[in-house]
Amino acid sequence: MGRWQGRSLRKPSGGRIWRRREKRKRELGEEYVPAVVGEKEKKVAVRTMGGGRKIRLRVVEKANVLDPRTGKYAVVKVLGVVENPSNPHYVRRNIVTRGAVIRTELGRARVVSRPGQEGVVNAVLLGD
Repeated sequence: MGRWQGRSLRKPSGGRIWRRREKRKRELGEEYVPAVVGEKEKKVAVRTMGGGRKIRLRVVEKANVLDPRTGKYAVVKVLGVVENPSNPHYVRRNIVTRGAVIRTELGRARVVSRPGQEGVVNAVLLGD
């Protein structure tokens, strides 16, 4: 079921705003399907407004990790989610979002990309 992203039907005072027209299909939002850590990486292309395409990452297997000391990137395997400030329950379900701390082969890294919007996981290695 989609989420309607149109204007609210209530005024700031709580009064009702009478509709001038019906809801439009273009005002529907997408269902949230999170990117989870798994074995086989899976990407999905979705159509956006204007006919564009957006790549969404559904299953995360690898991440591009930057080591800030050396300035080098490495493609490493993601082992799991250590912490996630956006929702503590995402750690148990291994959901990767921007700002999540993931466990990789090189150590702990913070995700700086948006996997559900960009289709890739970029992370920066933490120094601890």
